[in-house]
Amino acid sequence: MDRRIASLLPSATEIVAALGAVHELVARSHECDFPHGIETLPVLTEARLDSTGSSAEIHARMEDALADALSIYRVDAGRLAGLAPDVIVTQAQCEVCAVSEDDVAAALAQWGRHGAGGDGQPGPGVELVSLTATDLSGIYDDIARVAQALGRQAQGTVLVAEMKNRLDAIGCRAVEAGWKPRLMLIEWMEPLMAGGNWMPELITLAGGEGLFAEAGAPSRWVDWADIKAADPEAILIAPCGFTLGRVLDEMPALTGLPGWDDLKAVKAGRVAAADGNGFFNRPGPRLVESAEIIAEFLHPDVFDFGHQGTHWRRVEGVGH
Repeated sequence: MDRRIASLLPSATEIVAALGAVHELVARSHECDFPHGIETLPVLTEARLDSTGSSAEIHARMEDALADALSIYRVDAGRLAGLAPDVIVTQAQCEVCAVSEDDVAAALAQWGRHGAGGDGQPGPGVELVSLTATDLSGIYDDIARVAQALGRQAQGTVLVAEMKNRLDAIGCRAVEAGWKPRLMLIEWMEPLMAGGNWMPELITLAGGEGLFAEAGAPSRWVDWADIKAADPEAILIAPCGFTLGRVLDEMPALTGLPGWDDLKAVKAGRVAAADGNGFFNRPGPRLVESAEIIAEFLHPDVFDFGHQGTHWRRVEGVGH
């Protein structure tokens, strides 16, 4: 039996699609843009804050909103009620990155007041699935829970097995490289943030040694002085929500830092920008491609998945 699914998170939409249920989606978030064609679905969310400008300006707006205890996103409760989904998928991992469980709860409360269920509740049989992963194991668990909610447990088992097999294959081949460059994966540029959660695991699988973050732990702010002291052998810039083009446009925020040209990574030409919006920051099936990107970047003599130039690019004007 087909369900009516509302996905309020890009990674959730990608999980639903990978489970073979894309045709059951009736709504999406304003950030859902994959797989292709998903943009024709009704949009249920919007950002309350202006996301244009530099990473420093965006960060300042976020800080102001959080200081005032304001939700960063808005859910269209009326439209949600009108579409009457059976399953709503959201997240409880980061209130800054996407619509949170609290945002959805507020919308469901309004849905109830609008009388969708006739008894002050959001319609009968509505199931809320909230993704909570902070590492790869958690992502596999989230996929299994979405699969169960959609009655697609078998497809969920296959999807998780395929992801694990592909990642394990990358890890096995990475051994051929013979060394593990110390990699700084930058998740935000102003202020500087090191990518945590599942990213350290991806770095290890791709044949690198991650700096400043631990698997399963939140991404953390890092002082520039500490980065200079660590002197990374490779730097990959993949800010949350930034496309490859936008990362390249923002590069002066890094190249203008005092001592940037003296870093080992810069001298060796091992600095790259990547699409942090489509990869890395979406805890779903495309984290496999994220690991492939890291592997191509760190070990070009071993890996060539065809992502270079499209999903990531070496930064020109550094090193040799």
